[in-house]
Amino acid sequence: MNVADKIVKILEEEGIDTVFGIPGEQIMPLYKALSNSNVCHILTKHEQAAAHAADGYTRSSGKIGVCITTASPGALNTTMAVATAYKDNVPMLILTGDNELKYRGSDHFQTTPQFEILKHITQASYNPLNGTEAMYVLRAAIYELKTIPKGPIHINLAKDVLLQEEFDDFDLCYLCEDDMSNITRAQELIDSAERPLLILGAGAISQEKLINEIVHKYNIPATSTFHGKGIVCETDDLSLGLCGIRANPQAKYAFENADCIIGLGIKASERTLPAVPDNFIHVNINRDVLVGDYPIHGKVEDFLSQIRFREVGWRGEILKHSGEYELEGLDDEAKPQSAIKRILEKFPDNIIVSDAGSHTTWTTLLKKSIKPRQLLFSGAMAPMGYGLPAAIGASVATGEKVIVINGDGDFQMNLQELATLKENDLDIIIFILNNSEFGIIRQWEEQFYEMDPYQTNLKNPNFLKLASSYGIDAIQVDNLDDLEMILEKELTGPLVVEVIVESEDIPLPQ
Repeated sequence: MNVADKIVKILEEEGIDTVFGIPGEQIMPLYKALSNSNVCHILTKHEQAAAHAADGYTRSSGKIGVCITTASPGALNTTMAVATAYKDNVPMLILTGDNELKYRGSDHFQTTPQFEILKHITQASYNPLNGTEAMYVLRAAIYELKTIPKGPIHINLAKDVLLQEEFDDFDLCYLCEDDMSNITRAQELIDSAERPLLILGAGAISQEKLINEIVHKYNIPATSTFHGKGIVCETDDLSLGLCGIRANPQAKYAFENADCIIGLGIKASERTLPAVPDNFIHVNINRDVLVGDYPIHGKVEDFLSQIRFREVGWRGEILKHSGEYELEGLDDEAKPQSAIKRILEKFPDNIIVSDAGSHTTWTTLLKKSIKPRQLLFSGAMAPMGYGLPAAIGASVATGEKVIVINGDGDFQMNLQELATLKENDLDIIIFILNNSEFGIIRQWEEQFYEMDPYQTNLKNPNFLKLASSYGIDAIQVDNLDDLEMILEKELTGPLVVEVIVESEDIPLPQ
């Protein structure tokens, strides 16, 4: 057994049964091992798509997504998707092949410092120099991804390391270096609070059941980040919707008037907190993102197990300021938001994957998540081309019907993954909102630079013929009546639905 064989055996032992990737020369030993294993390999058509698929796999299921690529051309093609996962703290494993160790630092064919490049966009990046080190870092990576899921981890594997047959393997024992020293001060603040507020992020998803028990037993209102949507059902009276730049009136009022704000598993970025208040308790397993006067470095479940809450009654006060984020054009013919509204109404229980563009703004504002992991999109990096490959990952992970809401521009960034969709016969329905432009860029040009649209108009292909060339059914509609007729049917993927829409500005953050 060589190192490559052992790596695959460890993946199987750890319950990792699916990986995404593209084979190549330097990673070939690992692919030989995969070919003799029970691990399902999903062959994508671009390495960026493989990493986005692993990202969608993780976000939709909570399981470890794995992306495998060969050396430099393959490894470097993943960088945008890896950075996307890094910015959104998505725990996934990236395994890259590399040339033999003797070529490190040389100008040899397909040799670049890919380890050095990827270490800046991963939670950790390892470069094992022998088989024993490879075993150590793989077990360490999997342990961290399962127990301290802060973001993607990269392991760079030289071909000669993968082929080594003499190496040691061993069990690892870790102690998490939590810091709960502020727990007493946090408890004092909670005890004195009459108007507490929870802000829920992706790091709190695992504690959905306990958080809902606390919210409803003690009548504590909750708001969420984009990636925490649905931890408390957004149709629940105690759910205030999004916080931060897209907060509705009641969430904004609650944030401004709360006397104790508890952030659970949130990153506390500028999109979440307009300012860090003095009464902010911040709980996160990632020490590097903690802010405020009450930082708690540890797991959300450990914090909640040590904290006492009491019943409060300020929900009625918040309701006096209730209201939705003001949105216009929801019933206007051929507006993108009117189409998105109807798509979301048709698929209230399905996973929705959005890409990057004006449609993402409408989707995040209109989607009412009844449970977590229902809306997947890249929040902090927002690369175009995320939607389709991430949906593939989500569909493979869950086996559920997945809905993609795309613009015409971002769809074309990774449209080659229609082949992956068809080959795996996944139940994915892709809605392409076609306004023949880069809408947000056009809006920026007009509103902030006082210029005419420049290089934003798109000359699109025939999307129906394109889908058909991959063997995928496709439909085009250009009005609401026809869209509603399509949505009344029992739709099954793979399917592409092109919706012709008008140019429209997104509402700017309030």
